[in-house]
Amino acid sequence: MNLSQEFKQNVRAAILHHRQNFGGTDTDYARTLGIKPSIYSRLKKGETEGLLSNTIWITIGRELDVRMHQSTWKVARTKVYNEIEESLHFCKEYSKSMILADDCGIGKTFCTRHIIRSMKNTFYVDCSQGKTKQQFIRLLAKTVGVDNKGRYVDVKANLKYYINLLDKPLIVLDEAGDLDYNAFLELKELWNGTDGGCAWYMIGADGLRAKMQRGIRNNKVGYAEIFSRFSDEFITLVPTGSMDKKQFYADLIGAVATANLTEKSKVNVLVNQCIKKEATLRHLETLIKIGA
Repeated sequence: MNLSQEFKQNVRAAILHHRQNFGGTDTDYARTLGIKPSIYSRLKKGETEGLLSNTIWITIGRELDVRMHQSTWKVARTKVYNEIEESLHFCKEYSKSMILADDCGIGKTFCTRHIIRSMKNTFYVDCSQGKTKQQFIRLLAKTVGVDNKGRYVDVKANLKYYINLLDKPLIVLDEAGDLDYNAFLELKELWNGTDGGCAWYMIGADGLRAKMQRGIRNNKVGYAEIFSRFSDEFITLVPTGSMDKKQFYADLIGAVATANLTEKSKVNVLVNQCIKKEATLRHLETLIKIGA
């Protein structure tokens, strides 16, 4: 498999751009990419050929969301976007923690990832990619720039220590409901070890809420303590009342459709189609891309 020079240059550009919001050293940053500091130094100087294997180029490109064809999908400042943005900035400024647990398909992940692109020392972790405690801690360590090799207890200790060295770090845990029980329990230790020095923002859907409520109800160790540390509440954006919920989705889908349709006359048609099928923004995107 031969990777084009254009792809490598795009990945290099993404690496340098992403570095601007990372508060650690170049050595720490190189760890987040899974490469040696000397390789990162050569990348900074403009080199690309013969530095990395194709697998590493692809891995870094995936992690930094490098695309060969620029997406034409436009970001709409929906209520979901604005609420998440406000919560993220609040958490980061005051080193607080929150849980956003709400319906699938309202743009939680999309909005969050777009917002944190411009936030320094803010780290995104997809928990579905590290479900066990070993996988989770090592994934988080790599994400923030800590060596994730070696003994598990040492990696975890170094992770907590390093987080406390950063200036107002914020760690976003998406798909948090996918963590298994032992991995979930590690959140208590991480929070305790970084209390007052790190913000945490947990994202999930109904499964996360149900998992935590069931654990609390059954007095299962850890759940009540973690819930307390994450502000003792679930942040929800979708109203519970039938009519209010319908209006919420109409406004949300309408705003995104308006931002992404050239023919504005089609907006109401698509909104009605989605509402009728009780569909989400993912369905709207499909309809727009197939030209419905």
